[in-house]
Amino acid sequence: MPLQLVKAQVVKASAKFGSTLRKSLAALAAFATAAAPIAAQAQGISTLRDAEIEQWLEDYSRPIFAAAGLNPKSIEIIIVNDPTFNAFAGGRYMGVNSGLFTFAKTPNEIEGVIAHEAGHLAGNHGARSAEAMANAGTPMLLGLLLAGAAIAAGSPEAGIGLLGLGQNIAIKDYLVYSRSQEATADQSSITYLNRLGKSTKGAMDIWSRMRNYQIITGQRVNPFLQSHPLANERFSALQTRAMESPYFNVQDSPEEIHRLHLIQAKIKGFLHDPLQTLRDYPLSDQSDPAHYARAVAYYRHSEIEKALKEIRTLTAEHPDNPYFNELEGQILFEYGHTNESIAPHRKTVELLPDNPLMRINLARALIASHEPDLIAEATIHLKRAVAKEKDNGFAWYELARAYAEQGETAKADLATAESRFQAGAHPDANHFARRALPGLERGTAEWRQAMDIILATQPAEGAPPLPSAQPAPQPLPSPQERQPQEKKTPDVPDPVVIDSN
Repeated sequence: MPLQLVKAQVVKASAKFGSTLRKSLAALAAFATAAAPIAAQAQGISTLRDAEIEQWLEDYSRPIFAAAGLNPKSIEIIIVNDPTFNAFAGGRYMGVNSGLFTFAKTPNEIEGVIAHEAGHLAGNHGARSAEAMANAGTPMLLGLLLAGAAIAAGSPEAGIGLLGLGQNIAIKDYLVYSRSQEATADQSSITYLNRLGKSTKGAMDIWSRMRNYQIITGQRVNPFLQSHPLANERFSALQTRAMESPYFNVQDSPEEIHRLHLIQAKIKGFLHDPLQTLRDYPLSDQSDPAHYARAVAYYRHSEIEKALKEIRTLTAEHPDNPYFNELEGQILFEYGHTNESIAPHRKTVELLPDNPLMRINLARALIASHEPDLIAEATIHLKRAVAKEKDNGFAWYELARAYAEQGETAKADLATAESRFQAGAHPDANHFARRALPGLERGTAEWRQAMDIILATQPAEGAPPLPSAQPAPQPLPSPQERQPQEKKTPDVPDPVVIDSN
């Protein structure tokens, strides 16, 4: 399950992105399902989990965050399932659309966008946006949030419609503030790229193409009804400073470009129409990205033999590529070749032992074998996965299955409770945690985990009383069990008798 679909709430103006609550939805070969906060339904967006893309973003983003003076480990990166060119940042989150990868021609172009978003994070623009919105007046706050989302998505008319004619001035004031933040982030991005010795040409190239796209498509959007400056305006503002960079002509290596092409092939294979993908990557193209894209397209089109032929061409040539092995294992697993899928999944864990998604893939295959030794192994992998990602509800669900297969009912109930908690289903979580509690040894980590879930999900009214958190009283030992008590040294020493003779 290389790539996961997720739902999450993004309200850029208030610098909040979703929550850590996650729930399993559905798996699509390399795409697996992730989660959705309950609170995100009104303004939810679909997001993705994929080990390969996440690692790419880690490798390219962390140095930029450090150059911006941010703690690289404190920023959570979100991949959004959206074909448009866009990215966002706020609080401790950065999100990038899948369309950013397919729109870009080089890794350096994406670096330019990441550096821009790092500028927002370093400038704490999310918090300041919230202040600007507050200044617009409390009655308008909800309208500003909804309209801002619509306008940022490229629908200024819809945004103004949400606000009503009498509120146009308020939204314009807010968006002027937002545009100034965008311009500041643009300038900051050049600074960060220069600190890393990275080219600033990618940022100029991608904005140049955006500018041309707006001209070709005849877009005539009022620039005062946008939260982001138009591409033409941004290009002009950045051009002089970017071209003055001593690193302007530094180019991405062929290996870096090849890596991006593989990710683009995967995204197109999974998110585009399979027949369109096969037209984009014809059989005459024998490159690695073409094999990769066709393997996914054939898989999605239920042509299993063709899919396996394509991916096995890659695993034969690149046996140590974990993502090729991952896709082969997923194709085999999804089409019922459970035992055969174990070997490629086991290979991915050997190559990437710290990646929780790889361990989850392997564990699913091991559980499906129904062999006790393999299910016991699956339990180990899943426990390591949830230790890395405690909010991964799908991993907890699979752990519950593994415990149930082994007859460990209390632990299965506890894992189910955690899975339901991460999905935001609090009544279910409370129910399963209560069911687990009597079978768990009081005072152990599992017992405390169940109590934590119960306390966190206890409704205000109408719920059973909370279980006692105090240790159970221990019975007194019988006379036969009592051991002779050693005489204690008295607090006052015995008197010393002195013979006067």
